[in-house]
Amino acid sequence: MFFEDERIPKIRRMILAETEEERREALDGLLPYQKEDFKGIYKVMGERPVTIRLLDPPLHEFLPKTEEDMKQLAEQFNIPYEKVVNKTIELHEFNPMLGHRGCRLAVTYPEIAEMQTTAILTAALEVKKETGLDIVPEIMVPLVGIDNELKNVKKVIDETAAKIFAEAGEELKYMVGTMIEIPRAALTADAIAKDAEFFSFGTNDLTQMGFGFSRDDTGNIIKEYVNKGVLEVDPFQSLDQTGIGKLVRMAVEDGKKTRPNIKLGICGEHGGDPASIHFCNEVGLNYVSCSPFRVPIARLAAAQAAIQQK
Repeated sequence: MFFEDERIPKIRRMILAETEEERREALDGLLPYQKEDFKGIYKVMGERPVTIRLLDPPLHEFLPKTEEDMKQLAEQFNIPYEKVVNKTIELHEFNPMLGHRGCRLAVTYPEIAEMQTTAILTAALEVKKETGLDIVPEIMVPLVGIDNELKNVKKVIDETAAKIFAEAGEELKYMVGTMIEIPRAALTADAIAKDAEFFSFGTNDLTQMGFGFSRDDTGNIIKEYVNKGVLEVDPFQSLDQTGIGKLVRMAVEDGKKTRPNIKLGICGEHGGDPASIHFCNEVGLNYVSCSPFRVPIARLAAAQAAIQQK
């Protein structure tokens, strides 16, 4: 949702802000767009579950890459070209997928989480009033690896929600959960479940970090490994049940010890792989999230797994 053209300038203004006040001003400009996006989603989904992930990508992805584009941005915002260059250099990361992204953005800039929470909940309240739908938004905090990260961001979400409900004179139920996509999160799931009402296993990143394979750089290596029998299948296409699966199983068991009714699902390309779905059903996951073209396969595999389980 953040990548549509009309939103990019507002996001860039937020990134280039030098003070919290400037950042909040830019986020105020984004709020109406986010709210309308979420209202549209709620209306289409009806009373089906809707999970919304907080901002995840590294901020540098939103900034221009070429000198020409940087100059255009400087002119657009009427700021020195050097400021754009310096911010681009400041945000550069050698390994951005392990850098300043996910919940780390919300911990550093809680105002981002405040804006998105406001958009998520005010949209739900407005759609409920307009349509009578009973909406229960599920707010997902990405890339949590430390229980205190989730505790920190959840505090922002809950405090923001309390203000919204007080102003509206009305409340609604919402859930806060996280993606289990860092191995440490799987290993400490019992602690994380104290604040998480649901886990969504982000097995793409969990596989990347668990194997130490870069999803973007090791395609040819993995192909060679499969050809030579080092790996049976590409672990990014079909979940490695022996290693990564052990992390999933452990997180499910430990999460349930803390929160017996925790909602559990899988998110990512593995959600469209029949073998992975059978495994996830076996360990106790409740739902699958995957790209649209994989949905028919996922539904068939989930049905087959349920029948076999009976």
